[in-house]
Amino acid sequence: MRESHTAVVERNTTWRGEFATEPYECAWAGEAIFFVRCLAVEGLEEYDIAAAHVQISPDGIHWCKEGEILYLPTTTDAVTFERVTHFGGWLRLAGELREGAALTVLVYLALKE
Repeated sequence: MRESHTAVVERNTTWRGEFATEPYECAWAGEAIFFVRCLAVEGLEEYDIAAAHVQISPDGIHWCKEGEILYLPTTTDAVTFERVTHFGGWLRLAGELREGAALTVLVYLALKE
């Protein structure tokens, strides 16, 4: 039987400017999915593009872009996701919103062995 775990890594967090989620140690998992749910939007229209990069780390301190881009939802109650494999020990999302823009989000990290 496969093992799985879902962690809420950001809860009701408002992102402005540069942002990054809490890092999450997940070396035991073989696959991961980030889900981002938008709770509130400021300064973005429905078709504006806002994005975050999946980042990986060997130690939870030093980060590099994994290559996957997660396009963030820009309407209330919308949900987006990004699948990740081959990620080493730690994962997080990081990005930057343009000046005047803000997103309040819930971020889930679903992991499977």
